[in-house]
Amino acid sequence: MHLRMPSIDRGVQSFLWAVLFLVILYFGMVVLDVQKGTALIVSLVSAFLIFLFVRTHGT
Repeated sequence: MHLRMPSIDRGVQSFLWAVLFLVILYFGMVVLDVQKGTALIVSLVSAFLIFLFVRTHGT
């Protein structure tokens, strides 16, 4: 018997990708000496756009 991965909804996948990139972008910008407020805003906007992109173009 071959076990398969469970099906994951596209919205959940999109959200997980967005959160992953939000964390990477935020901490990357903080390490590069960007102010925390600016890093947070840019990361949140980018995460939202990544969510929309993966949601509409993901497989």
